[in-house]
Amino acid sequence: MIDDGRPLFVQIAEEIASAVVDGTYPEETQVPSSNELAAFHRINPATAAKGLNQLVSEGVLYKRRGIGMFVADGARTRLLESRREDFARQYIAPLVTEARKLGLDPEQLKKMIDVWGDES
Repeated sequence: MIDDGRPLFVQIAEEIASAVVDGTYPEETQVPSSNELAAFHRINPATAAKGLNQLVSEGVLYKRRGIGMFVADGARTRLLESRREDFARQYIAPLVTEARKLGLDPEQLKKMIDVWGDES
């Protein structure tokens, strides 16, 4: 992680969000502190805090004063919905556009997807 040219705080936020989605951090569990993240990734604690605060502003995490950050109720569901919307926008919309250009109707496209899905 922490090396692909995107801002470090964004990468920290995505790392924690992915851990919420995959169940590493279930709802109401505490996530690592900004100091723990900073030490682990060898970054400034303020940068790690910015990533955590981004997730707070998105409703994924919430703060318990003096205790730390915790995963909010419904966070996984919200993240999955957001990722599905991003997936549709990034992959499905261009796929449908190209299929139309090729003269494929929705049923033909579904059949093609089924064939490719069976190969995995």
